[in-house]
Amino acid sequence: MTPPTSTSIDDLTRFVTDHSRLFVLTGAGISTASGIPDYRDTDGAWKRSPPVQYGDFVRDPAVRRRYWARSLLGWPAFAGAAPNASHHALANLEHSGHVSLLVTQNVDGLHQAAGSRRVIDLHGRLDALVCLDCRQGGDRHAFQHELETRNPDFTGLVAGRAPDGDADLDGIDFTAFDVPDCPACGGLLKPDVVFFGEGVPRARVDAAYAALDTVDALLVIGSSLMVYSGFRFAREAAARGLPVAALNRGRTRADDLLALKVEADCGMALNTLTERLADTARG
Repeated sequence: MTPPTSTSIDDLTRFVTDHSRLFVLTGAGISTASGIPDYRDTDGAWKRSPPVQYGDFVRDPAVRRRYWARSLLGWPAFAGAAPNASHHALANLEHSGHVSLLVTQNVDGLHQAAGSRRVIDLHGRLDALVCLDCRQGGDRHAFQHELETRNPDFTGLVAGRAPDGDADLDGIDFTAFDVPDCPACGGLLKPDVVFFGEGVPRARVDAAYAALDTVDALLVIGSSLMVYSGFRFAREAAARGLPVAALNRGRTRADDLLALKVEADCGMALNTLTERLADTARG
């Protein structure tokens, strides 16, 4: 854990004070303190094998069986994760009028659980399902019960935590794993999240772009921005002349666009920031 320096927090506090309407963009680094692993190291490189591709999930039943078997084991820890200091600090910043919109690349719902209300879940939510045939939605908690009922031999396996509700489960034969179909039409069920190789719904992107018309600056927290879906907003903000700052340990794809970069633990830095802003407000 890298403690924030007084100089970096001074700069971050000044940035937030000088730009009263913030567009905040968060990534996996903000949820690691809640026990949800991230994908990349401080250089922005993969720490593990890349996640499943959308095309493979749709085309190959074997890929789906492997995905859902690992998800069966990874879901309980993911679903039980609680907001950490960073999530609570950002909720406080919204309530005090500093955050106009929060766009998150995470699929864990922890910003809303902490009390943030102006949130766009750019990549969707893992606690929801969608049928790719009839588009009917579903609940991941109920689906977990169905997975466990159909696959009792898998429920006792031990697996390590992986990002986004996945689990490290190798050397296992997934051939017999039984994946439920959509109860409404018999179609193919998928988590209602954006997989790699799948496009972000246009309405979410348009809403985020529209928000850039109403804010003073963009603050990136806990994201290397290596994925274009998030990087595009930093690039667009810079093109519009909006200052861009990042609170992130390690390299980001937008380093050459940044007006300020603070390399520190998100929770420690944001807690200190909110305390200073509160002290200022009290006079």
